[in-house]
Amino acid sequence: MAMATPLTDLPEITAPAPTGYALGDAVSDFKLKNIDGKMMSLADFKSAKGFIIVFSSNHCPFSKSYEDRVIALDRKYASQGFPVITINPNDPDAYEEDSFANMQVRAKEKGYPFPYLTDDTQVVSKAFGAMRTPQAYILKKEGGKIIVSYIGAIDDNAQDPSGVTKRYVEDAVNNLLVGKPVVTTSTKAVGCAIKWKS
Repeated sequence: MAMATPLTDLPEITAPAPTGYALGDAVSDFKLKNIDGKMMSLADFKSAKGFIIVFSSNHCPFSKSYEDRVIALDRKYASQGFPVITINPNDPDAYEEDSFANMQVRAKEKGYPFPYLTDDTQVVSKAFGAMRTPQAYILKKEGGKIIVSYIGAIDDNAQDPSGVTKRYVEDAVNNLLVGKPVVTTSTKAVGCAIKWKS
């Protein structure tokens, strides 16, 4: 699949790093608008054992590269109690492609089986400490709380799915499903810097 912008040629846009959740922290529930126009929260998923949260966006070539892999994660793990929830953290004024209307178009084109939420105030993205798209957070329900169990990249090859050797998100969820601790709990997310509102 040809991409308009080579992944290696993207400019780095730096912003002050938001201080967000760390491993082992309890996550506060949130309510964001899904592409169907309805508000959604983690509490809506009564039977979930945890969540695969992916901060993603329409315009970022890295996010596009991972779309099919994120869809595959949901198809594999939602039925096992770990649904995917994607959140677009970007300021649509910075990238029109990340507008709510364009999110709806993209989700329909790709047939997203998971929620695609807009964080138009960026409050949730800052609470998580998300810095890039895509960036994954694995959450598990434990003792009435929702605990951060993994933060970082989805796998170890942003550009070529066939070249992946380490599947960080899959490994983390597989361990949690059998009651084992997550071995690799954090990695560096590779992607586009989130566009914060000025």
